Amino acid sequence: MQVFPSEGESALSVVGPRPMEWSTVPYNAPQAPGPNGKQRTSSLESPIMLLSGHQSAIYTMKFNPAGSVIASGSHDREIFLWNVHGDCKNFMVLKGHKNAVLDLHWTTDGTQIVSASPDKTVRAWDVETGKQIKKMVEHLSYVNSCCPSRRGPPLVVSGSDDGTAKLWDMRQRGSIQTFPDKYQITAVGFSDASDKIFTGGIDNDVKIWDLRKGEVTMTLQGHQDMITDMQLSPDGSYLLTNGMDCKLCIWDMRPYAPQNRCVKVLEGHQHNFEKNLLKCGWSPDGSKVTAGSSDRMVYIWDTTSRRILYKLPGHNGSVNECVFHPNEPIIGSCSSDKQIYLGEI
Repeated sequence: MQVFPSEGESALSVVGPRPMEWSTVPYNAPQAPGPNGKQRTSSLESPIMLLSGHQSAIYTMKFNPAGSVIASGSHDREIFLWNVHGDCKNFMVLKGHKNAVLDLHWTTDGTQIVSASPDKTVRAWDVETGKQIKKMVEHLSYVNSCCPSRRGPPLVVSGSDDGTAKLWDMRQRGSIQTFPDKYQITAVGFSDASDKIFTGGIDNDVKIWDLRKGEVTMTLQGHQDMITDMQLSPDGSYLLTNGMDCKLCIWDMRPYAPQNRCVKVLEGHQHNFEKNLLKCGWSPDGSKVTAGSSDRMVYIWDTTSRRILYKLPGHNGSVNECVFHPNEPIIGSCSSDKQIYLGEI
């Protein structure tokens, strides 16, 4: 665990060979002067923090709803929990997966983490105790993606290379519904009302499934290559998808939206031969989106103008996920270089 910088040093002088440079696009947040007189925009101990400890590539990371803890999932099969404040200590390790952790999410109340792995399981963990509380084992191949519902009963959806998405109720044994597709499913999500699930895969399409009917009620076409991740906007109106065609698409998911639901296409980030399932995410107010990139950069776009606001260096490997802090101007990123950066924007 390293902390940058020490008092009186500039951030760029101490972050090693590839400095993290943060451009000067203003972010409307209350600012307090730091110890050396520079304006600080967050409660991070330092403008840039480097978290290291994983033994292998980190594929996924998320802030808990309170913004006090980060969970990260790695090729080393472990999920690390880190404090966001102070010296960003790793205070807990969740062990149980027999293969890489490809995706993880916090439940809405912040008490549990749900994770997906090529070991063919989806698992749920109690964050207080660090114990595994549920192991979901019906998929016949790699589980690429998982997502808990935002409201209503405690549901989780998972998507697998076996060509199915499965719906799980955390209070019951076994899945409660299976949604068969012809192709591997690489990304899943819930609608805001939790009455539909979204799936994306190697056929480049996003399918909307009605849970009551158990069938596809809409297909969103626009990506030219495999979909690697999807995230619903904070207000539930828009779906962000990341494709290996190096495009982020924003889809209008409101009930009476026009026929062509793709309202924005954002470009700039890269996918490469590694075929990592690069993630994407929204800022808490929906004004920005972010995505990892195989060119080792963190990308942040303005959703209105579609302009790239920030292109942040620092990582020495593919950036697999970037996430906005839920209530401070902080961006976190995790990479195949086994490291996590937290930085003020």
